[in-house]
Amino acid sequence: MKKSKKLSKRLLVLIIGIYVIFTLMSQQKTLNQYSQDSQELSQKIEEEKENKQELAKKKDDVNSLEFIEQAAREKLDMYYPNERVYIDKGM
Repeated sequence: MKKSKKLSKRLLVLIIGIYVIFTLMSQQKTLNQYSQDSQELSQKIEEEKENKQELAKKKDDVNSLEFIEQAAREKLDMYYPNERVYIDKGM
């Protein structure tokens, strides 16, 4: 009788130990995934901040005379009067 009680207690402790180890491993895996996701999102945030700064600079440049002149030359093929434009047809 005593032997079976000792055996059942040891078996119960072993099962609880295995359960605890399995649970801890599962939680560690989840924490590692959350940490990786957090790093990826932080990197995306930094990229978007840089993109936001570039767009703000571009927004400021849109109203400048240099930008308007460049856009007129490149997109609308507009030039100053009496200005000669040479086009290289070799390309």
